[in-house]
Amino acid sequence: MVFNCRQCGTCCMYMGDYIEIEHQISEFEFECSSVSTGTPFLARVDADKREIFRDKTWSEEHSTPCRFLRPDGNLIRCTIHETSPPQCKYYRCVVMRVYDPAGTLLGMVTGNLSLHSDNLELRQCWQEAERKISHLDADAEVRFCRMLESKGYRVE
Repeated sequence: MVFNCRQCGTCCMYMGDYIEIEHQISEFEFECSSVSTGTPFLARVDADKREIFRDKTWSEEHSTPCRFLRPDGNLIRCTIHETSPPQCKYYRCVVMRVYDPAGTLLGMVTGNLSLHSDNLELRQCWQEAERKISHLDADAEVRFCRMLESKGYRVE
């Protein structure tokens, strides 16, 4: 299943201390390390994002995001996507939180439309929906959300 990032920046808005810049090699190359694993890596600003990377205003005004995150119109983009560390490449954001009518969190849906829940009833409902809705449909997320709401769940 292909994960389609929305480039909303939510995943990296509080990740400013997960990547440490050890040394700036050039304007667009940095020796870095992943703080969580201690693994060194070379971060290179993607060629198509160099112009937005040059503008440091946003990152100077926001102290918690990853230092390589930048606004680009309505998007918030990772400027080192091609050379980002594994922790970034494998991350799948939460696109939906599913609650019962009383407001108890029952499960979360990640960006590849996978349900993560221990609630048997919700999992069965999700499996039923998967038989009817293709994950590859452009409107699949909306259709899953409507299906859950029709079954009495609250979705955010």
